[in-house]
Amino acid sequence: MHKAGFVNIVGNPNVGKSTLMNLLVGERISITTFKAQTTRHRIMGILNTPEMQICFSDTPGVLKPNYKLQEHMLKFSESALQDADVLLYVTDMVETPDKNADFLEKVQKLKVPILVLVNKIDLGDQEGLAKKVEEWHAVMPQAEIIPISALHRFNVDVVLRRIQELLPESPAYFDKDQWTDKPARFFVSEIIREKILLYYDKEIPYSVEVRVELFKEDERKIHISAIIYVERESQKGIIIGHQGVALKKVGTEARKALEKFFDKPIYLQLFVKVDKDWRSSQRELNSFGYNPE
Repeated sequence: MHKAGFVNIVGNPNVGKSTLMNLLVGERISITTFKAQTTRHRIMGILNTPEMQICFSDTPGVLKPNYKLQEHMLKFSESALQDADVLLYVTDMVETPDKNADFLEKVQKLKVPILVLVNKIDLGDQEGLAKKVEEWHAVMPQAEIIPISALHRFNVDVVLRRIQELLPESPAYFDKDQWTDKPARFFVSEIIREKILLYYDKEIPYSVEVRVELFKEDERKIHISAIIYVERESQKGIIIGHQGVALKKVGTEARKALEKFFDKPIYLQLFVKVDKDWRSSQRELNSFGYNPE
């Protein structure tokens, strides 16, 4: 008997979805930073065993869109409700069930098994956790509620075991040696973007997108050339920094992470260009892969 299915991870920004996804898959697939809106795409990570294939999907945090990019991010999250065999709704000790009630209403109508994962339980006490579990039971009576700490790996194995029990019998959807649905270039742009999120303050990271222009691999190394797009000339100056120091720092950190990811020496070139209002242009968003339909 072989089991296979799609296990989709949804929830509001900054509740720990990407950290959880990486733990469940056992690969570092989704970029994780302390900043909200880190995940912009729906990213699949595939866990394979001889008896099973779990196709996990990480999704952007649910938010009310302010511009076209965020509209697409919300579509990625909503698309995860359409094809889930098991849904993981991630929340934490701080947020209340009434946050983003519209999205939660869609979750409540689902007929598939739902696990509500109350993350970051290390931030509260037993009494607070009991109250939080009660709150979620009242809102999602059909769901199983599991307290976890993704940061400390607490109860992640319990979640994985429960998913295995809930998965339908099915042949594998993908080759057993496949671990994601994304190409190598996608992970290059995500890793570069992660370093920008960590290195720059305030609005800058949210105005940035990365496009890989060259990815050329030979036996010894990988040559990568990428363009960092920003919306304004002033942002370009901040990204590059005085005498190119900031860009050099990002390039060094990204190269180290890429070498770890691909397990090969990397030659990385970064350029910065201005693309005015790319976040609001449908044509530009399509070219960056934001077309979930």
